[in-house]
Amino acid sequence: MSWSRTNEIRYKGFQEAATPAESPVADVPEFCHRRDFINPFLAAPLLATIALVKSITIGISGASGVIYAQRLLLQLEASAEVGRINLVISGPARRVMSDELNLTATTDEDLLAQLIGRASTKTVFFHAGDIGAAIASGSYPVDAMVIVPCSAATLGVLASGAARNLLHRAADVCLKEERRLILVLRETPLSLIHLENMLTLKKAGAMIVPAMPAFYHKPANLDALVDHFVYRLMDHLGLQHSSATVWHGDVMKVE
Repeated sequence: MSWSRTNEIRYKGFQEAATPAESPVADVPEFCHRRDFINPFLAAPLLATIALVKSITIGISGASGVIYAQRLLLQLEASAEVGRINLVISGPARRVMSDELNLTATTDEDLLAQLIGRASTKTVFFHAGDIGAAIASGSYPVDAMVIVPCSAATLGVLASGAARNLLHRAADVCLKEERRLILVLRETPLSLIHLENMLTLKKAGAMIVPAMPAFYHKPANLDALVDHFVYRLMDHLGLQHSSATVWHGDVMKVE
């Protein structure tokens, strides 16, 4: 078993195989993810209980498709495996939010509340111009970052390595620290420059996940369509989610 060094890890002690009720985890916060594993380095199978809490950075750039960011934030807010969400919204993204989601907030706190429908208990808002923010440093523990949606302009900046704002810098930190970076590109058609930028970033360690929703689960509405794609993002963040849209293959009856 492996986990990022940035996870909050608490050893509750080794003991012989015990039921979960016997494990002393009463002091673990409710948002901690609890997982039991067998220590392979010991002759006898002993049980260790650890708590994993992930810190995820969400960057929203100025491409169409901010509903993907909105639905992902709602899932992360509800996830017991996520303890902190670092949120960065670019200036162009705010314009797109106004056009696509009819958000009219003038302050960061109000914008976040409108985005997820309530005040957040785990999201920390960072201004895109704050290059001295915590997430601008590799010494600050972050497990992964998702730029959703990712504009072609942001893609180009990241491929060049010439960060111009906090959103770019936070992503650049993930690359240099070899942390998970997911780029949800929302652009079509793609030029040769776009394709080469994607290839450059893929070679640098980023995961390119274009905003391409699936239809095999027969979504009943727009939210269902978007949520299925969001669940795929959560797969790559190592987070649990609804299994209602997992494809299990065709089941054929043999008479």
